[in-house]
Amino acid sequence: MKLRIFDIENWREIGATLARNKTRTFLTAFGIFWGTAMLGMLWGGANGFQGIMSRNFAGLSTNMGGIFPGARSMSYKGFNKGSYWNLTEEDLKAVRTNAPYIEYSSGVNNMSGTAAYNDKSAAGTVIGIEPDYGRICLPLIEKGRFINEADYSSSAKVTVIGKSRADDLFGAVDPVGKYISLNGVYFRVIGVASQLGEASIGGRVDESFIVPGTTMRRTLSTHRNVNYFVFTATGGHKPSDNFSSIRRTLAQLHSFHPSDEQAVGTMDLSEMFEMISKVFLGVSMLAFFVGFGTLMAGVIGVGNIMWIIVKERTHEFGIRRAIGAKPADITGQVLSESVLLTLVSGTGGVCFATLVLYIADKITYNPILGYAGFQLSFGMAVGIVFTFFILGSLAGTLPAIKAMRIKPIEALRDK
Repeated sequence: MKLRIFDIENWREIGATLARNKTRTFLTAFGIFWGTAMLGMLWGGANGFQGIMSRNFAGLSTNMGGIFPGARSMSYKGFNKGSYWNLTEEDLKAVRTNAPYIEYSSGVNNMSGTAAYNDKSAAGTVIGIEPDYGRICLPLIEKGRFINEADYSSSAKVTVIGKSRADDLFGAVDPVGKYISLNGVYFRVIGVASQLGEASIGGRVDESFIVPGTTMRRTLSTHRNVNYFVFTATGGHKPSDNFSSIRRTLAQLHSFHPSDEQAVGTMDLSEMFEMISKVFLGVSMLAFFVGFGTLMAGVIGVGNIMWIIVKERTHEFGIRRAIGAKPADITGQVLSESVLLTLVSGTGGVCFATLVLYIADKITYNPILGYAGFQLSFGMAVGIVFTFFILGSLAGTLPAIKAMRIKPIEALRDK
């Protein structure tokens, strides 16, 4: 008796064997099905949730840093502890000269403002920036353009307004080229912008009026100080690699102690993104182990059912051995049943997980940012099915060996 993979009678026999106890076979197959589905959904779901979390920071450079003036924590050169200092345009030039790992940078000013157009008005945040700001905190330009170098150098009275404020002031009318009164000063609208993610620095773009920093400090403000300074680090470096140089430079210019860390407030988004990445790595590992544990429970169920099947068919195997069946034939028969049960159930579980993840990805689709990433890659799906193939074979190995070792005379006496 020789087992052939394309032997129709052999597969009919396997099906008939598994169908003898439909309830037991169904429960075992469901355990495998649910284990694979859980592993696939948890694995793909972890990727999707990471994608959703990443959307909150869309538009922000992952290697962005920032500094802002703080209070002195120690008395130094005639300045008392607790006294404040102001960041100026001259400070920014010195920082850019001395800090070794700055790629893009921008001084930023913030103030509240009210804009008016005809009989409509809207309140929001006025943000004064430099041209490189758009490379650090990337906005979505809906219409027109963003602030450029010529606007900044000439202190042009131009503004990019947030989409929400544009809707409030202009409705369906295209605002580009129109003039608005911003805190009593007329500005020409050169663009409309919106924010990609939820996180923002200094105010949401949708609800703001963005103007050149030079214009803001000379026209809308009573002083020429800068509120804070943001920058991105060059490749291979973190923003924090610049902090010591920045602190030393500003300490010389404003007479605070070089080791006074509280005198200069710092921000390093790269550290936060690293932390988020580690959290989601942990979530992915947890999802894998939970899913794999569920899977192993199903595989153990396959092993148990194969032990029971071998026990129930002891007499049958004895007859087969007596009429000439080889031990390899008996082993192949048992292994085929184990592998079939595992492969069919596992493939079904992977397909179910893929369908659920597809629906989740469709539900969370964002027209601007795209899909969140609730999906199993083809490699992952094949890897899961292949893993089940190996585990199914292992689950049936011991029962198959037991069946192979059955002696014909003992099996024929078995009741």
